[in-house]
Parts: sequence; C-alpha cells; structure tokens
Amino acid sequence: MDHPEPITADLLIKNSWVVTMDAQRRIYRNGALAIAGDRIVAVGPSDVVEQAVVAREVIDGTDRFVVTPGFVNCHVHITGEPITRGSVPDDADWRTNVFDWLIPAYLAQSVQDEQVSATLAALEMLRTGTTCFVEAGTILNLDAVVETLASTGIRGRVGQWVQDRAYAPDQDQATLTREAVATIEAELMRHPTAGEPLLAAWPCLVGHDTATDDLWREATALAREHGAGVTAHMSADPADPEYYLATTGRRAIAHLGDIGVLGPQLSLTHAIHLDEEEVAALADSGTNITHCPMTAMKGAYGATAVGRFPEMAAAGVNLQLGTDGNNNGNAADLMRAMFVTAGLFKDSRRDASLFSAYSVLEMGTINGAKGAGLGASIGSLEPGKKADFVLHDRNRPEWRPLLNVVNQLVYSADGRGVHSVWVNGRRVIDHYRSTLIDEEKLYHAVEVAGAGLLARVKQTTPSLWPVL
Repeated sequence: MDHPEPITADLLIKNSWVVTMDAQRRIYRNGALAIAGDRIVAVGPSDVVEQAVVAREVIDGTDRFVVTPGFVNCHVHITGEPITRGSVPDDADWRTNVFDWLIPAYLAQSVQDEQVSATLAALEMLRTGTTCFVEAGTILNLDAVVETLASTGIRGRVGQWVQDRAYAPDQDQATLTREAVATIEAELMRHPTAGEPLLAAWPCLVGHDTATDDLWREATALAREHGAGVTAHMSADPADPEYYLATTGRRAIAHLGDIGVLGPQLSLTHAIHLDEEEVAALADSGTNITHCPMTAMKGAYGATAVGRFPEMAAAGVNLQLGTDGNNNGNAADLMRAMFVTAGLFKDSRRDASLFSAYSVLEMGTINGAKGAGLGASIGSLEPGKKADFVLHDRNRPEWRPLLNVVNQLVYSADGRGVHSVWVNGRRVIDHYRSTLIDEEKLYHAVEVAGAGLLARVKQTTPSLWPVL
C-alpha cells in the first residue's frame, strides 16, 4: 500500500488550542498548524498533522499556547495621533477633538514624525495580535510611510488622506477635484494590490462632507479598476446626515447609494447616525462598516444611544472593527475593541443575545479580512491561506482555567498576552518582542517627536490634578 508523501514544512506548531475560523468554525483542543514559506500547509488534530508533516522547526505548545488567525484592524490612524496619545482633554466633544486638537497636529507634523508614528502604530498592533490593518489616511508622505512600514513586517492597506470640496470662495473646485484624483491614481500605480504585496494603496477619503460627488465616483472607479478598496469616515456625528439632507435632500448613506458608490469595495467608518433606509442600503449593496467602539465611547458619539449596529448585523451587513486614533487615548489593541463590542449593546438594549463572543471574534478576523479585500488570503487558519497567525500565552492568570476558548479570547484576554506573531510566514513578534524593530530606540524617538509636535501647535496636555 502506497503511503502519501510527507508535507515538507518550515514550522510545525503542535499540541495547542487552534481556533481556525474556517467555514465550519472548527476549534482543535489539541491541534497543530504547519507552514511552508508564506502559506499554511496543514491544520488539524495534532496527531494527524504530525504524521503528515516533516518540519524544519517544531514548537510544542502543550499547556501553553492558543493559536488564532491574526486580527484585522479595519480603521486606524497610524500617523498624526499615536505620538500625541492621550493629549486630548477627556471632556472634548467630537468637534473639539477633531478641529481643535487633531487637525492642527496633523498639519504640523513632519515626514519624520509620520515615520516614527507609523512605526509605533505597527509595533503596537503586532504586539497585540493585529497582523493586517486598513489605514485612515497618511497626511503628508505616503511613500515614506510605506518604506517605514515595510521594515516592521506588518500587512496593510494604506493611502494618502484625500478631500476636494472647496470651502473658500477663492478655491477652484475643478482644480481641487483634479488634484485629488491625480493623487489617488499615482498612489495606486506606485503601490499596487496586484501580486499579493504586504502593503498596497487604497483611496483613503476623509469622508464626512469633504468629498464632492465627482471625487466619490472617481475614487470608486479607480478602486474597482485596480482591485483596491475605498475607506472613508461617515456619520460619526449628526452633522453628516444633516449636511447631505440640506444639500441633496437625502441622508448621507442614501445619497452615496444614489451616486453609485456603495458596494463591497467600500468600508465606511463609524456609521452611527443612520436610519432604517440606510441600513437596508448598506446590506443590499454589500458595503462594509467599521465599528470603532472605543472612540465612540470616548468621544460620546452616541453609538449605544442611537447606533443601529444590531440591526445592521441582523440585515447581513459585514461589520468589522477598528481602533481609530490614539490621540484620545485609545489603544490599537483590537482585542480591547472586541471586548467592548461584545458588551455595549447587550447593556444598552438589555439583550444578552446581541453580539456574542463568537460573532465579535468573526468581526475581528474573517469579517475584517473580507472588508480589507483579503478574504481569500487571511482571516482564518486554512491550508493555502497566508501564514498570518498569533500565539496567545496561556501561562497568564487571565487564561486559567481554559474552558471556553472563544469566551476567554473576548472577555478575559487582551493583547498583552500575545506571545508571538507571524505575518506572511515571518516571525515578527517573538517572546513579546519585535524581531525587526529596535523598541528602545523607537520609544525614545516617540517621546521626542510627541513633545516636539505638541510644542509646535502650542498645545499642552491638560490634567485636572497637579503634575509636579
């Protein structure tokens, strides 16, 4: 009887809990994962995989590791905010936060600030289990940021922050739109999605009321032509639907549907102030929605009071998660966002059936991968997919005893328990430390850059208590 040829692998992780997130959502209590190059080549019960695989390196996870797919953060500001983390007053409302704090810092940063900020953001994401992200938008120099990110090993979809609406009488609308479209065209050519690169460009619209219909249409057409997505902020505040009602007679999402830009290529962030028609339009079009629960709470956006996230989930909208910006103190730890998401609407609606740990873990993995346009490559642990995965350390109090691994991931654990991370088959976090980033050097650079940026915009970090 012929015996099948063994699978040659670079790495075998055995005797571990493996949460696959595959179509059957299989969880192996004593499972194994094997990778060769940048791909997963085997997943299953440890004894079965061990018999089928010959590996150059073996990690025995007995009573030590839980293996999950890498998390996907679908909205994060990697420049402008991480190096001024926590500086915004705790009582700042949405408008104060954006116009008095965020925008001045965005405009005053240097290219070097952006590079330091992007490196810090990538490190925080990787060390807390996020292997792929969708950027909210680089402000100054996308090429410099891409070069910096490439040195961290993270996977991402990035872009220049683009808007075109003329707000001043002396601004030429046609010129503004032409320049914005040219920016998108150029970045899509310089950083294409073809060939499964770690980093590629998307049109990153500021959103809200900052883009004309022409820019929306052009960005959408270019994204579809280049196999990219479009990301934008929308309806975080009632000002967005009010603007569109006043100027078009339709609410924001309904108007985007009217001009033909909703669809699976689009990821809208926040989407809190919606009505029933808009929820239906999102579901019918396949548009992705990124919920940023920590920002909604910190900024008093009204997500729990008026947000229709349970209705969107029930309608089949692809809900994904983001951590948004760090300027208001948020962490880029997607596991914290999962915990918050699992609880917010249970409490506000007094309905414990809403957003189970299982559905929230889907939002942080396979839903995010789909929204990032990478559903065929990442988001689950399956043979043929990219080797993006995380080892969670069970030798920590929050992981003992381990009875229900999904509940444990969402309600008990957080990113501080991430032991090791692989992206594209490369180990980028090992024993809690980056294998590619000089962390001590980075932390020093961050302290200098953050203080310098705040000084340039004449902002001082407020404190209700004396800091001596």
